[in-house]
Formats: sequence, structure tokens, C-alpha cells
Amino acid sequence: MRKRLFEIIEAAEDQDKLSAVYDWFMMAVILISLVPLAFHKVNLAFLLIDRITVVIFIIDYLLRLLTADLKLKKGAASFALYPFTPMAIIDLVSILPSLTILHGGFRLLRIFRLLRTFKAFRAFKIVRYSKSINMIIDVIKMQRKSLGTVAGLTIAYVAFSALVIFNVEPQSFDTFFEAFYWAMVSLATVGYGDIYPVTTVGRLVTIVSSVLGIAIVALPAGIITAGFMELLREQTEAAPAADETESAGEQPDD
Repeated sequence: MRKRLFEIIEAAEDQDKLSAVYDWFMMAVILISLVPLAFHKVNLAFLLIDRITVVIFIIDYLLRLLTADLKLKKGAASFALYPFTPMAIIDLVSILPSLTILHGGFRLLRIFRLLRTFKAFRAFKIVRYSKSINMIIDVIKMQRKSLGTVAGLTIAYVAFSALVIFNVEPQSFDTFFEAFYWAMVSLATVGYGDIYPVTTVGRLVTIVSSVLGIAIVALPAGIITAGFMELLREQTEAAPAADETESAGEQPDD
């Protein structure tokens, strides 16, 4: 019973239609629960959405806690360890604000808005139910060394650019943080225009930073794309092998 329950609430296998229905249902509930966050005003419909969806989230959380040993495979300790896993923490953070808002002591507007922002964590719950997102996560795990190298290069380049512009144009940048912010914006070629150099040397530094930024920003996209294609190739090659194994296991009728 618990094993079947675990199979249903986890990401669906290709042949498990009931699990797929549960995944789609939970994704729909998550998206619906985010609708009130797009409005500043609260009405009865939004309150009903919040209370109904949070009840569903609580049931889902309890079911996962009930089958924690099947997921973590650490015996009785799994039930104590599960609440501290990343996805369980996201689940809990997305539930608690709704529970505290129902309490009269949390009616202050500032506290309400602060707690309301934590509900946005519900969006991260979609990761658990989406195969596509899980595939991207697998790609990132596969390419973590390459992506880590690019991340280190990016941080080093931004820090170096910030240091250069901070010393070239001290009149435009009061703090190193402002220079770092400018370097990050220039690297991403966003160009907000709130902080900018005014001297010729400073503008030349900006040109170089923007040009090199295009190349650096493109590196992670290329790495993830290559990893994604490799993962698809592995899955494509594994599928015929699985079919052959299944066919070999079938016995012809006499």
C-alpha cells in the first residue's frame, strides 16, 4: 500500500498513468495557488483558493513524510531526515505563510506582505512534478564542472572590471558595490543606465566589458545545450536496449 502510494506521488514513470495524473493535478494546483500573488487586493475568491490549495499541499506533504523511508532508504531515520531535505523545506515554506495568515495575530500589513512573498516558493514545487525540468537539472548536474568553471570565470571578470572602473572613474562610483553592480549589468549587456561612466577611458572599459560579456554569457548556454543533446542521445540509445531486454524475457505461447 505505502509502496504504491510512493509510486503515485513521485514523478511519473512512462507506464504509470495514475502517477502522471497526480503530477498534472499538483502542477495545476501550484499554478492556481500562485494566482492571488499577482494581485495586491484580497477577496473571498483568493482566500478560498489559498485555503483549498494549502490543504492539498499539506496532504501532499504528509503523504511524502509517510513514505520518506522508501525515498531516502535510511530506515526509521528517514522520517526525521525528510523534513530537512531541500524539496521538503520548499514544501514547508510554501505552506506555513498560509497557516499563519489565518491567525489573528498576523494581520499587520507589513507582516502579511512579508509572509505573502514566501508563497512564491510554491513555484519551485513544480520542479518535482515536471520531467522536463528534472531533465534540465540532470544536465546541470552532468555539466557542473564546466558550469562551475564558467561561474568562476564570470565572478573573476566582474570583480576585475569593477576594480578597473572603480579606479578609473571614482567620481561616478561612490562604492565598490556600485562598480560591481555596473560590471554585472555590463556583462549581461542589460544597460539600465542608472549608473554609467562619463569619461572616455571609462566608456572604453564599458565597451570592452560589454563585448566580452556577450561571449561569457553565451558559454553556459552552449554547455547546457551540449549536455542536453548528450542526455537525449543516451536516452535514445537506452530505449532500444530496454525493448530488446523486455522482448527476450517474453516466452512464446505453446
